[in-house]
Amino acid sequence: MSGNTLGSLFRVTNFGESHGPAVGAVVDGCPPGLALTPEDIQTELDRRRPGTSRHVTQRREPDTVEILSGVYEGETTGTPIALLIRNTDARSKDYRNIEDRFRPGHADYTYWSKYGRRDPRGGGRSSARLTAPTVAAGAIAKKWLAQQYGTLIRGYMRQLGPIVIPFESWDEVSKNPFYAPNAGMVQELEAFMDSLRRKGDSIGAELQVVAQGLPAGWGQPIYDRLDARIAYVMMGLNAVKGVEIGAGFKAVEQKGSEHGDAIYPEGFETNHAGGVLGGISSGQDIQVSVAIKPTSSIRLPRPSIDQQGNAVEVQTFGRHDPCVGIRATPIVEALLAIVLMDHVLQQQAQQGHWEP
Repeated sequence: MSGNTLGSLFRVTNFGESHGPAVGAVVDGCPPGLALTPEDIQTELDRRRPGTSRHVTQRREPDTVEILSGVYEGETTGTPIALLIRNTDARSKDYRNIEDRFRPGHADYTYWSKYGRRDPRGGGRSSARLTAPTVAAGAIAKKWLAQQYGTLIRGYMRQLGPIVIPFESWDEVSKNPFYAPNAGMVQELEAFMDSLRRKGDSIGAELQVVAQGLPAGWGQPIYDRLDARIAYVMMGLNAVKGVEIGAGFKAVEQKGSEHGDAIYPEGFETNHAGGVLGGISSGQDIQVSVAIKPTSSIRLPRPSIDQQGNAVEVQTFGRHDPCVGIRATPIVEALLAIVLMDHVLQQQAQQGHWEP
């Protein structure tokens, strides 16, 4: 299986399975001299960790990260950083009833079609469990970008199913399990999820991630545009079905006089472009929205087929997120950080000098 490495100069290779001994990542290309401890990474992993509220999967994983290489006396050496996160609470027996049949909406069918076999335990490589190493790698990129450029990357939930969440304050995001920026909406979100969980169904969500404090000039024209790389990486996240940069699809309704962000001596008037022009950062905030589909593993019986092509009924038991978007905010932050880290290193390589 190929396709497990992200980036060109800052490269992240992801490994492991949902119910294997461990998951992890190898990060290659991190500059030397960055102060890095397991605690720097653990803070981000704890934000994504399962079992943190009744609205997410009750799989109890501590997600304790181990740094196996690439750090000496508390600083990165410039060599590959190996990160390991052990699986301690897998319950493979929960998947015995679907070993030979495919969950609608899941990668079961396509993995079987491609490889002629699949790991049914938690979805194997197609599990959201594999986002933990991504968050760990992204923590390194977030810290380096913050130290070198003052870049701040943070996200929030904009919509949960039919419920739109008006933005109120960044301060509210960390105070509730939904990463909702509006304290007045939390009770409604909780009631909606409690009802959904009792029915055994699932729901989708929309998340927004913003990068502030980066200079103009990052990105390449044509085939390696910054916005194209962001969209590519976000679409690589489990369950993502749509990505918008800036105004996104709302640009269809805008006139040129409205969409084009007027420039004045003191800066841009608006940011419909989402911080990217011609594939290159404009110095404005990078604004990205992602649409996340409903979880495929639900208790409600649904029609499908088995490996022999026979009609069957599929019902999924065990512990699953009724909305994977609830824990996905730290993941989209990590993915954006990895892309930006890769592009700043490309910029420095092309310009031939260091410009922190």
